[in-house]
Amino acid sequence: MMKVTYLKHSGFLVETEELYLLFDYYKGAFPDWNRDKKMLVFVSHGHYDHFGKEIFRLSDVFREIRFILSSDIDAKEYEKYGSVTSVGAGQTSEIEGVTVRTLRSNDQGVAYLLHTGGKTIYHAGDLNWWHWEGEPERFNKAMRRSYQSEINKLKDEKIDVAFVPVDPRQGEQYCWGLDCFMKRTVTKKVFPMHFWENYEIFERLMLEACTDEYRNSIVKIEREGQTFLLES
Repeated sequence: MMKVTYLKHSGFLVETEELYLLFDYYKGAFPDWNRDKKMLVFVSHGHYDHFGKEIFRLSDVFREIRFILSSDIDAKEYEKYGSVTSVGAGQTSEIEGVTVRTLRSNDQGVAYLLHTGGKTIYHAGDLNWWHWEGEPERFNKAMRRSYQSEINKLKDEKIDVAFVPVDPRQGEQYCWGLDCFMKRTVTKKVFPMHFWENYEIFERLMLEACTDEYRNSIVKIEREGQTFLLES
């Protein structure tokens, strides 16, 4: 069983029997900790809404903690807080018993694919189908191609839980990235994220024709701090 806690925006805490996995924290209240567990903290890139410096205070909480930072962040600046690993796109590493694979974001930094305890977890960071009205056609075409190219690399994975952007600022194109991801991967549960506290986005998703075949896999978030128990 995995426990998933929504913190805010793209920030999530995943708890397994052995460890905590914290993704892209920048705001939100932490739950009560089991301080005897190991903590791995993942930052997909340096944008303010994905990289809250408060994460380094956790080095005072956990005896075993590792920070995994995308290579666009200067890791040396944060080594004073403990064990820091810098990762770039297209890498696969073993970190504290977790297999960490990275994809290249078409915005900044990386997306993470983790294998741990027989589970596969995906966090997109800002890897998304970024289609913006008003941008040149060549820009939107490049975003589509780069996104689809990276998602195609996941076609042989069986993903237990995924965290994928649905940004309402994109207008009618807000769900293109999620739709592409769900139709090109085998994913049990997906948590939409990066929705800027616009919780109405979940009602919109339930009404979209494109989500019909995977609607039951979408986890509806209603508030910060909400916790979900995912069965095996």
